[in-house]
Amino acid sequence: MREIVVISGKGGTGKTSITAALADLAHREQPVMLCDLDVDAPDLHLLLEPDRAETQQFVSGFEAVIDPAACVNCGLCVGLCRFDAIRQGPRGCGIAPMRCEGCKVCVQFCPAGAIAFNPRHCGQWWVSSMRFGPMVHAQLFPGSENSGRLVALLKKEARERAKAQGIELLLCDGAPGIGCPVISSLSGAGAALIVTEPTPSGLHDLLRVADLCAHFRIPAAVVINKFDLNIQNSAQIERQCSQRGLPVLGLLPHDDVVVRAMVLGKCITELPASGFSEALRSVWQRLPELSSHSPRPGDLNIKPKP
Repeated sequence: MREIVVISGKGGTGKTSITAALADLAHREQPVMLCDLDVDAPDLHLLLEPDRAETQQFVSGFEAVIDPAACVNCGLCVGLCRFDAIRQGPRGCGIAPMRCEGCKVCVQFCPAGAIAFNPRHCGQWWVSSMRFGPMVHAQLFPGSENSGRLVALLKKEARERAKAQGIELLLCDGAPGIGCPVISSLSGAGAALIVTEPTPSGLHDLLRVADLCAHFRIPAAVVINKFDLNIQNSAQIERQCSQRGLPVLGLLPHDDVVVRAMVLGKCITELPASGFSEALRSVWQRLPELSSHSPRPGDLNIKPKP
C-alpha cells in the first residue's frame, strides 16, 4: 500500500485544497482511502461533504471530578492543585475541566474520598463515505489533548479498512507544524508532500518540516503554492530544496479558481480546467516517482544546511 501524507510547516498554505484535489485525481485512476489527520482543526470535510456512516468516541487520559454530596469543603485540594483548576465555594469545591491536567494529586489526598478520576472524553472520530471513496476523520473537543494518539488511531483504522477493501492508496491530509500530530502523521508513511508558499515564514517552516522528514527517513518533495506572488522568494525556496535533495514537483500559480471552488464546495479539479488544475495534474503524475519504494537509511540525499 502506498501512503502519501500532505503536510506543511505552517498553516494557510493551501494544503487541504491540494489534498482534496489530489484525492479527486487519484480516484479517477484507482480506489483511494482518504484520511484527515488535522484533528485539532479539520476542514477537509467542508469540501468533500462526507456521509458519516460510523461514529466512535475518543477517550484518552483522565480528569478529576468532585462529588458535591461527598465533598466536606475542607479546601485542601484547592491548595494542592498546581494548575489552579479547583475553586472553593460556599457549597463545596468544583473543578474546571479545561484547566484540569489529570495529575491525580487532588484524588490522592482528598480526606473525604470525594474526587473521582474518570476517563476523559476528548472527541469523536468517524468512518465516512464521500464522492471519491471512503474517508476516516476526527475532531478533538476544544482544549483537549492527545492529538498525536488520535492521529495514530486514525491511521491504524484507515490502513486496516483500506486493506480489507483492497485499496492500495492511502492519502492523508496532515496537520500543520512539526509537533506531535505531524510526527504521528508521518509514522510509517511512504512519502511526504510538503506544501509551502513564497514567504519568509513559508521558507522557514518548510526547512523545519523537511528536517523532520529527513530525521524519520521519509522521502519528501515540495510544492510551492502561489509561487508567482513573489518570484524571488520562490527561486530562493527552489535553491534551498536543491541543496537538500528535495525535488520540487510543482509551482502552483495564484488563481481565483481556488476561492471559487471553496465557495461551491468543490475541489479545484472538479471545475473547468485552469492553469492551477493543470499544474496539480502534473504534481499528481510525478508523485509515484517519490513513493514507489520503501524508505531505507541512506535513501535520502540530504545535504547540510548552508
